[in-house]
Amino acid sequence: MNKNKFLAACILFGALVTAPAAYAAEEDVVEYFPKKVLQGFTNIATGFIELPKNIINITNEHNIFVGMTWGVLRGTAQAISRTFVGTAELLTSPFQTGELNSPAFVWERFSEDSRFFGKNYGGYWTTYGPLDDGND
Repeated sequence: MNKNKFLAACILFGALVTAPAAYAAEEDVVEYFPKKVLQGFTNIATGFIELPKNIINITNEHNIFVGMTWGVLRGTAQAISRTFVGTAELLTSPFQTGELNSPAFVWERFSEDSRFFGKNYGGYWTTYGPLDDGND
């Protein structure tokens, strides 16, 4: 009897998860789903690159001392953020959501400060790089 309840729960969960995607246009699903899965896996795997990115950019903007102190702190925070946002992208890949991080991958627009959920959490030493809307 427990197997039947478990199977019914799995089928219900699958139906609930895929229901919003079923109502979306087929072209939209083909377009955003693989992109979000790829972004999710890539940001989970390469989130640690935020650490050297911030050290390099802050060192270029100011000096090596600031880069090795504030750059390490800022890079660690952004590496953790990018990894968590990658996980969120992977979990929400069946659903069409807005952009969770910009730039989408850590190596795109390398001199630009990363933004998560459309917000730039600037600090005293984060003036490096152009903050554009990402439509290059």
